[in-house]
Amino acid sequence: MSFHVIVGAGATALATARLLAESGERVRLISRRGTAADHELVEAIALDATDTAALTEASRGATTVFNCAMAAYHTWPTDLPPLFRAILAAAEDGGVERYVMLGNLYAYGPVDGPVTEDLPLLATGPKGRTRALVWEEALAAHTAGRIRAAEVRSGQFLGAGAVSSFTLTVAPNILAGQLALTPAAIDTPTGYTAIGDAARALIAVATASDDDAFGRAWHAPATNATVREVAAVLAKVADVPDPKLETLTDRDVALLSLTSPIWAEFEETHHMSHRPFAVDSSAIQARFGLAPTALEEVLRP
Repeated sequence: MSFHVIVGAGATALATARLLAESGERVRLISRRGTAADHELVEAIALDATDTAALTEASRGATTVFNCAMAAYHTWPTDLPPLFRAILAAAEDGGVERYVMLGNLYAYGPVDGPVTEDLPLLATGPKGRTRALVWEEALAAHTAGRIRAAEVRSGQFLGAGAVSSFTLTVAPNILAGQLALTPAAIDTPTGYTAIGDAARALIAVATASDDDAFGRAWHAPATNATVREVAAVLAKVADVPDPKLETLTDRDVALLSLTSPIWAEFEETHHMSHRPFAVDSSAIQARFGLAPTALEEVLRP
């Protein structure tokens, strides 16, 4: 029986832990609060992942360290690099064979045409540059032969427990039959990834028998759709009235940023929500047979 460490306790981390356990794999789930995954093969441990020495001991003997850790959205530039360095160092020092990161699409920056894994990382904003940095540091460790590293990059999350612009600003009001005000353009396509699909992608890459799965990034299965299209599916499966949607103005967002720092952060991802940002996930489908789950299934209550 293999042993895996998952750092983080968000929806994707929990889904990954459950899938591994259900297949008979032993999992150690590490988070600040010691969040449990409700399975006898998942051991929950409360641990600060920036404590490299403690995390090294907790990771010793593992086949894979899955880095599903996250910091508060507005603190990525300051908090993510030391956190990810600690996790990578613990994996290396603990003799772990494989290191797989859960990432996103911020590092590419503005693009023209489909978003593919071979695009350069040319992010212009601080969060995107941070995501590029932490992947480049992991890739450097891989290139140096210290560990086998890969990253699975997800689109905007959907599904149970997902935290994204859609789930925060659109879904609650749609379900309540109210007007949904969102910072995103409602008729511009972008990539959405189901929590379960991201988890399956992490596991597929981590358990690949060939080395070609590592030293590179993979896009998790993604469905390209507009906010209006996703909202319509949600309303249909939840049996609520047709959605009413409006895009917040820049002034609206600026005023909201006075109430919470997260609103100011949407400016950096303006190109992902106001210009077509179609995600090409054909590589992971061809290599591992993973296709995006239908929106109706993902959004069904």
